[in-house]
Amino acid sequence: MSEKLPLVSVIMVVKNGEQYVRDALESIYNQDYPEFEVIVVDGRSEDNTISIVNEFNPDKIIIQNSEGISGAYNTGIQASNADYLSFLSSDDLWMHDKLKTQIKYMLNHHKIMYTNSLIEYFLEPGSAIPIGFRRNLLGRTLPARIMENFVAKKEVFKKVGFYNSELSTAEDVDWFSRAQDLNIQNHIVEKVLLKKRIHGKNSSLDAEKNSKNLIKVLRKAVQRKRS
Repeated sequence: MSEKLPLVSVIMVVKNGEQYVRDALESIYNQDYPEFEVIVVDGRSEDNTISIVNEFNPDKIIIQNSEGISGAYNTGIQASNADYLSFLSSDDLWMHDKLKTQIKYMLNHHKIMYTNSLIEYFLEPGSAIPIGFRRNLLGRTLPARIMENFVAKKEVFKKVGFYNSELSTAEDVDWFSRAQDLNIQNHIVEKVLLKKRIHGKNSSLDAEKNSKNLIKVLRKAVQRKRS
């Protein structure tokens, strides 16, 4: 990348994440892409999360006033000073070349508004496989459009809008569905850039909540197509 590197905001949403947040933050600060700021949006943690976060001296720590993960994402986006946005959950891990790889692709393909990548699931040692997660996904390399491997131009949110605060899960499914309806150009980088930790408290694996929210997302998608 010979041209001046753009600043990337890394938005981490966390609540009571003391068990894994250090590993997640280390995977951010070990990136071999130098131009990034870290924005931590904390959902009023009651454990040692903030003490651990403070050890890394992030650019911003914001105590969340809105409700839910969608509200936290939106808060982080609005606080960003960068032209590019990325996201990481407090229990997942980036590969060291994650930002460099995706930003390089987007700089070389100017019409691409966002990228995702391949991911790999791994089971936290000592954890049982949660209900709602398919065992056969463990250890496999898979393409995915999820928040944790998402890098986007900030301007795309002016076209697609922010995350739907009515959804407690599947907010990313809804956003990617809206982006698809608008024919936003995107790409999946054919490289594993995220390792997603599976453990007993993954909020995204709440089968009942997911089912209800996915139904909402599908209904809204149908309504958009009809209109």
